[in-house]
Amino acid sequence: MDGDRVEIDGGIMEGVFKPIVEKFNFTFNCDIKRRGYYPQGGGEVVVLMSPVKELSPINLTERGTVTKIYGRAFVAGALPIKLAKDMSAAAVRCIRREIRDLYINIQPVREPDDRAVGTGSGIIIVAETSTGCLLAGSSLGKRGKNADKVGIEAAEMLLQNLKHGGTVDDSMQDQLIIFMALAKGVSRVKSGPITLHTQTAIHFAEQLTKAKFTVTKSEEEDPSNDTYIIECQGMGMINPNL
Repeated sequence: MDGDRVEIDGGIMEGVFKPIVEKFNFTFNCDIKRRGYYPQGGGEVVVLMSPVKELSPINLTERGTVTKIYGRAFVAGALPIKLAKDMSAAAVRCIRREIRDLYINIQPVREPDDRAVGTGSGIIIVAETSTGCLLAGSSLGKRGKNADKVGIEAAEMLLQNLKHGGTVDDSMQDQLIIFMALAKGVSRVKSGPITLHTQTAIHFAEQLTKAKFTVTKSEEEDPSNDTYIIECQGMGMINPNL
């Protein structure tokens, strides 16, 4: 699994993507054998999934309150563990300015040499809510980029995702579209402002399937929340082999 500047990270896949998409009534195991870092790559992940007859629709419209904030700041290769500690500390300080009453656990870790290719660093922070929602912020280090800045970027991304009031973060929005399109029944997801990736995913999902999407402004009690409801009448794809 490569830690890339644009693709979904292995930590996000395990900690956020997997538990959310399993709400569509399927399960899979994601075993990260080795992490690869830009520009070398070389990551390896093994995914095992049991086939299902059909996907169930989801209803993610209740955000609830934030109950936990946790994550990991990591280094690999030639980088010292101090960078991970600095990223973690900077992220905690940034979050503390907005959220004061929760314990924040961001573990600094060094990737084992036999499970990492190349040199890299980064941080992933996850907020868990009382209704089971998971929202994340992340950032990757690069040459010349201060460790504090990496931690602050991830913290600010998380805080921005929490501020809009949606049940999924901006990075997860478009990842759910294909599953909503294939599911049998009506799925509803409350999100923040619709990203370009999500608009594109909806366009192609409707072109390739019989699914129909609507996006409407959410009727919020708090007018400062910029939230939307993504609704989909799924095509109800059936696995003919089961």
